[in-house]
Amino acid sequence: MRPARPIRALLVCLLLVPVPALAVDPPYQGEMERLAEILGSLYFLAPLCRPSSEPDWRQQMADLIELDQPDDDRRQRLAGAFNAGYGAYARLYRACTVSADEAMTRLLLEAEKTARDIHSRFAE
Repeated sequence: MRPARPIRALLVCLLLVPVPALAVDPPYQGEMERLAEILGSLYFLAPLCRPSSEPDWRQQMADLIELDQPDDDRRQRLAGAFNAGYGAYARLYRACTVSADEAMTRLLLEAEKTARDIHSRFAE
């Protein structure tokens, strides 16, 4: 029964190793990731369909991240959502079409609604 001792010692060592605490996401994290995805989509579609009238959606995302001050993990997830939104439309469109313009209109409405919901429910 000698092998049990090394296993016990290993288990005790593993229990004593500090495990980094995982941050708890704020309750609006899912909505923030969706908003980031929408902004990424708009960042792709705006130059195709409305090049002169739209804000810089990438800068809007950067400002949103700066205001939220997420930890590194959340920052990476928000950036990943932004990039996923960009990529989703980059695979579909090379030029502005009626469909792309309609998608942009829907995305703008959803972004406005999502931003308002986050603000009204979670702003201080």
